[in-house]
Parts: sequence; C-alpha cells; structure tokens
Amino acid sequence: MVAHHLAEQLVTRSPEGAWQLTVLGEEDAAPYDRVHLSDFFSGSDARALTLPGTPWLDPRVQLRTGDPVRSVDRDARTVTTRSGRVEAYDQLVLATGSWAWTPRTEGTDLPGVFTYRTLADVEALRDWVARRTEELGRPLAGAVVGGGVLGLEAAAALQKLGTSATVVEFADRLMNVQLDDGGGEALRVLVTGLGMDVRTSTGATRLGAAADGAVATMDLSDGSSVPADVVVFSTGVRPRDRVARESGLAIGERGGVVVGPTCRTSDPSIWAVGECASFEGECTGLVAPGNAMADVVVDQLLGGSATYRPAADGTKLKGVGVDAASFGDVFALTPGALEVMFADPVAQTYRKLVVSDDARTLLGGVFVGDTSLYSSLRPMLGRPLGADPSAFLAPEGGAPAPGPDLPDDVVVCSCSNVSAGTVRAAVTEHGCTSVGEVKKCTRAGTVCGSCVPLLTKIVNSTLESAGVTVSNAMCEHFAMPRAELFALVRRDGLRTFTQVVEAHGTGRGCAVCKPAVASMLSSTNAGHVLEREHAALQDTNDHVLANMQKDGTYSVVPRVPGGEITPEKLVVLGQVAAEFGLATRITGAQRIAMFGARIDQLPAIWRRLVDAGFESGQAYGKSLRAVKSCVGQAWCRFGVQDSASMAVRLELRYRGLRSPHKFKVGVSGCARECAEARGKDVGVIATEKGWNVYVGGNGGFTPRHAELLAEDLDDDRLVQVIDRFLAHYIQSADRVQRTAPWVAEYPGGLAELRRVVVEDSRGIGAELDAVMAEHVAQYTDEWRATLDDPAKLRQFVSFVNAPDTPDPDLVYAPVRGQVRPARAGDDVADRNPVIARTLEVRS
Repeated sequence: MVAHHLAEQLVTRSPEGAWQLTVLGEEDAAPYDRVHLSDFFSGSDARALTLPGTPWLDPRVQLRTGDPVRSVDRDARTVTTRSGRVEAYDQLVLATGSWAWTPRTEGTDLPGVFTYRTLADVEALRDWVARRTEELGRPLAGAVVGGGVLGLEAAAALQKLGTSATVVEFADRLMNVQLDDGGGEALRVLVTGLGMDVRTSTGATRLGAAADGAVATMDLSDGSSVPADVVVFSTGVRPRDRVARESGLAIGERGGVVVGPTCRTSDPSIWAVGECASFEGECTGLVAPGNAMADVVVDQLLGGSATYRPAADGTKLKGVGVDAASFGDVFALTPGALEVMFADPVAQTYRKLVVSDDARTLLGGVFVGDTSLYSSLRPMLGRPLGADPSAFLAPEGGAPAPGPDLPDDVVVCSCSNVSAGTVRAAVTEHGCTSVGEVKKCTRAGTVCGSCVPLLTKIVNSTLESAGVTVSNAMCEHFAMPRAELFALVRRDGLRTFTQVVEAHGTGRGCAVCKPAVASMLSSTNAGHVLEREHAALQDTNDHVLANMQKDGTYSVVPRVPGGEITPEKLVVLGQVAAEFGLATRITGAQRIAMFGARIDQLPAIWRRLVDAGFESGQAYGKSLRAVKSCVGQAWCRFGVQDSASMAVRLELRYRGLRSPHKFKVGVSGCARECAEARGKDVGVIATEKGWNVYVGGNGGFTPRHAELLAEDLDDDRLVQVIDRFLAHYIQSADRVQRTAPWVAEYPGGLAELRRVVVEDSRGIGAELDAVMAEHVAQYTDEWRATLDDPAKLRQFVSFVNAPDTPDPDLVYAPVRGQVRPARAGDDVADRNPVIARTLEVRS
C-alpha cells in the first residue's frame, strides 16, 4: 500500500517530470487494500480490494508483480529479482513491509494452520474451511492465536465462514497495545457476546493432529486444550529487512532498516518507507505513518526538504461486530496526565480521555462499544478541548464534538495525512463540489474511512460558505429530500407514483426514487405492493415477496413472532421443505428459512403455509424483519419480565411496517441480554421496574450499539415510545438510511430525540400515535392477499410463454443432508432440479 502511495504521489506531484519508476512486488496481485482485508469475508473479492491503478497508467511507471528482489548490489546500483532479472537504479526505495511472525509452537506446519496477512492467506483460509467442513460433515472449531486487532478480525472471519472462534491471547486483555485495562475488559464482554470464546493470560504450546494429519486440537499453557480444526496465528509482525541486511545496510536492534528524518538509509542512494523502516528504533505497523514516509521520499526526490516526524498512532477495530478505537497516550504515560473515564456496564460502553495536568489539552482517548467520538476527537490530539473533558464522555454531558470549523492545520485523515485546510482547498481552489470529488482529489477518507463523517461536515460547510447550495435532492426527478416528499405525499393523500411525480417531481422516475416512493406509499397504506402501478416500482425482492438467492431461486421465510412456534407448525415447515426439496436453516432472527424455491413454486408454498396459520415474515422488504427474544420470565430463572410475550406483541404490531430501511427489534428479559437487543434498531431490556428501550443499533457492515432512549417503562408506555420512535423515523429519515445513522445525525443528538419522542416537546405525539394506529388497523398479510388475487398470481411463472415449464438450469449438489446450488466440479447425479433434489434429500 505504501509503495502504491509513493508511486501515486510521484505521478501527481511531478506530472511532467523526466523520471522512470519501476515497482517490483513479490505477490502476484497488484497492490491491494490490506487495511480492509477482512472485507474479503463479507463479499469483497481481490478485484474489489485492488487499489486504484492510476499510477500504472503513467508511461513513466512500470509495475512488475510476482518477481521479488533477492539481492541488492550497492556498488553497481542494481537489484536482482527471483527470476534473475537485473534492474539498475539511481535511487532505490525499500517498501518491503513486514511478515507475519509465528511463535515456536509445535504443529504450526500442520495442514489447517494459517497466518492472516495477505490476500493469499485469506483465500487459502476460505478454501480450507469449505473443503474441511465437507470432509468432516460438521461445522469446524476455529482458534485464533493473538487477541490484537488482526486477531479479532480473523476470529470474526472464521465466524463468517461458519466456524466457531476461540481467541487465545498471551497478555491479560484483548488489544493490549491499544486498550487499557478498562477498555480491554469492556471489549472482552462485547466479543464474548458475539459467541467468541476468549482465553487471556495463556498461550498456545502445541497443536495436535487428527488421524489424517490435519490440525485438530490446541494445547494451552494453562493446561487446558481446545478443539481446533482450523488455526490462525496473528501474533504480530516483523520487518522484512533480509535484502537490506544482506546488502550491508544499517539494521535496528529490533530489526528494520535504520532511517533518519529524510527516510534515507545508511546508503544515501537507498531509502526505506513503511513497516520495513526503523525510525528512532521503532518500526511502524500502520499505513498512515508509512504513507507519511512515502510523502517525504517523494518530496526529497523532487528537490524538496520535507522530513518525517511520527504522529501519535490511532487504531480502530473493523469488521468484527463490536466497536473499539484508541489514539494517542492511551496509558497516560505523559508526566502529570489525567484520565477521565465513563463506563456504562448496562450499555456496555467504555470511554476514556487522557488530558494534560490542567485538563485542557487532549493527549489520548479510548472508546469501546461506541466509537462515535473517535473521528472528531482524534484530530484534536495535542490541542485544547475547549470544554470539561467529562462533558464529552457522559451521556448528558452536552459538549459538542469538534465540527467543521477545525483549524486548517488539523489533520483530518491521518491515513493519507490530509489536513482540514487541504480539504477546504479542494473545494475553494480545485472546484470539488462533493465529498466523492474531494476524496478523489485529496485521497482523504479512502483508506480506513473513519474520517468520512468529519470530512463530509467540512466539505458541506465549505461549500455553503462559498455560496454553493448543498443539494439534498433525493434524485434528479425530485428536488427535495425524502422526508419532505414523504410529508407531502401524506398531506395530499397521494396513492400512486404517477400522482406523486405529477404533483412534486419531473420525468418518469429512476431506480433511486421509484423504490423510495414505493416505500412511502406502503407506509401510508396506499395498497398492496403488487397492486396497480405499485408493482413496477418495487425492488426485485419486493416484486415477488421473497428474497432472490445466488442461483435465481428464492427463499421463503414465514413469520414466527418472538421465535415461538408450536410443534404442529414445525411439522408443517418440515413437510413443505421436504415436498418442494428446499434447504432449511434456522436464522439469527429465530425463524426457519427455506431456500431453493422456484418463482413458479412460491404460490403453492405460500398456500401450504397460510393454511397452517403462517404469514409472510417480510424478510424481503425494507420493513420490520423480526423481533428476537429470550424466553424471559416465563422459563428463565434470571428473567425479571415476560420478554417473550412482549416480543410477540411488538412483532404483531409492527409486522409489514414499511420504512426507509429494514429494521430489527430485540427484547431481553434481563440485563444478561440473551436476545442481543443492544445490537438492534430498537432494543428492549427488562428491569425490575419495567423496560429500558434503546434505539439506533445495528449489526452488519457498520456495527453500532443502540443508545438508551427511556428507562423503567411499563408495557403500554413502552409500546407508545416505540410507536413514536418508528413513526418519526419513517417520516424523517433519508432513503435507505438505517436507524443508526439517523439517530447519530439527529439534530440536537439523542437528547433532542428523547425530548421529541418521549417528552413530546414538539406536540407531535398524538400524530405519531395515529400513524401507528392506522398501520395496525390496516395490516394485511401480503402472501394471503396475493393468493386471493388471480391477477397477481399470473406473474409467478418461470417463463411467460411456457408457464408450466420449470427452469432447467437449476442444478444442486448435496451437502450435509440437504442441497446447495452446484459449483464447478460438483458431482450432480441428475440435472433435473426436482428429481435431483428429491434424490439428494432422501439419500
């Protein structure tokens, strides 16, 4: 990544210069985004991770991959690659990075043991889990050695691949380099809640093998042993300095090529940047200082005088499902430093600021469970806070986070070393008119992305100061935001897209506004989603009331309110799945999903389910997905309220409620939080006095814990507060905006949202109550309504000109007693989908 940045900066800063640059790399792939390597397990592939190829388009730059340098001849000024190719140089930059260090543990050479460093590592890990799972016929037991940032990302990756995850950390806490004791313990609680088994203060001593020679167990130094069908070592990195060492360059005591402020090595013609460079005895392990070194080298090569000074490190945990971040003097090592902490064990959040002895200057910060302050406070490192530190941490502190009026020299994006002044100049001097253009111009926000919220504020503020109106139009056909259009649709009683666009828009609509308007019409009870012209507005899933899968078939997910289901209904689901050859799976929302239904089979499946008392689970729409619940007071000896009954009540109340984005609800019967309510858009947790309600949480790509909105509510008051919150969200959120960013961006923050929803400060409570009452009164099951309408049923065919012919291209392979879409190399006995699936399920 650092070499890519160097090439990019050289091209950008010397567009007409007479120079030639050759970049030699060991990996076969072009430079890729190693910071987001874990995104590989969330659907990204090598192409999605590849960094922009702009530098390689310049004729002065040559990129050669898969042929690393093996030796350097400093006298002849040449390098020799693995293939024997000899390249001459005038100036040589070493950007060889680091390698994943593995401790001397017996068994690390067994099949099934991996490191977590390169694209090849994650591809091999994915392939092993898939192959070994089929060989053993069961989910694998996974283990990760190392509880740092990468170790936790690796554990999350194992979970995404369907394995369990045990994290083994030799230190006494997770992320021990970045978090203090309080932050480490808070992170342990959150990570354990994700289903990971955390073992600290112990290490791996031996890996045992199964009968076929693959890894199977891990012995620990505390005398215990854990099953381990796949093991990932993430125990730190070491600088790759072999080539430099063998060529006689000065090497640091702890490794790495010694460099000075100009990033020159002991040979004035050779430079070193990134993780292989040792500056003042330290090697960096982050991309931001590596990029800063690359900037210095480029400036020096072009005749400048820039020098490198390390900035305080900042780290943010990504892709795990919990939030943790830190920056600066985390452990308060600065003489006289003060620590200001706030911990909420119920909300499972921990915040700490480290400040100077006069409590004015920010020296560092730790955030676990809620990192919303990280992006805005980190740029203030070493600067006056402007308020009592505790005011930033306590929920009702009231101190606003630093906003778009930061001084020009404050670094907004540390990864690319972009200051607030550079961002403003991109708007005022380079004509950028959007965040996307500023990111392209400055590279800010293009690496880890944590600075994007602050970047957006600065860009919009600068545009407004320059007299440029910041557009909030929903699309080219509607010159207003979604919330304003929604209010007009509701006020005017509009019932079709044609009426909406004639009254308030232009043209014929697009893929942006049509689904958004369709959601508005559904939210205002304008009729079934497949009625009249509504059907043409829907996204693919809404159009057929089912979720499309990778092979073009659909999933069927009936509603199971609160996760409660009778034995008789369980039998029906089994019978339907067997009759239609469907694969079944219990979902995280406490439902049973059936996969592999052809479009022409959907009505017949729905008929069987509706007759048995089921209805649509709405798993396909931007609407309520499910209300997850624990067993609560009814069965659990710790339960203090009847969470199961409350979950059923809420799900039956909000079923079919269309909204700007999907939303989920959780109800836990006590503070042990077995329903994971804090990870939902609306979370309800029982107390001895009633219910606490939390809002704005979600899992997925950007996990966030919900925040406390109201506490100790009785049943009816709880329902009223949730009614008002959801109705207000539906009316005022942007298109496809989940509750988490809506709550985070709410004007006045959570305190103002509480005043509006709970205290009814604006006097709109009765209106919000009426909106929800209307929805409840007019709810109809979309499956049943479709089955009762022959016109709607006519669209559920595989081929319009051959409605009775099933799709012949659907082919399935057996896996663990069920089926999945066939892949290349699968042994499929019969290409006829009905016969093939029936034979495989029976076998």
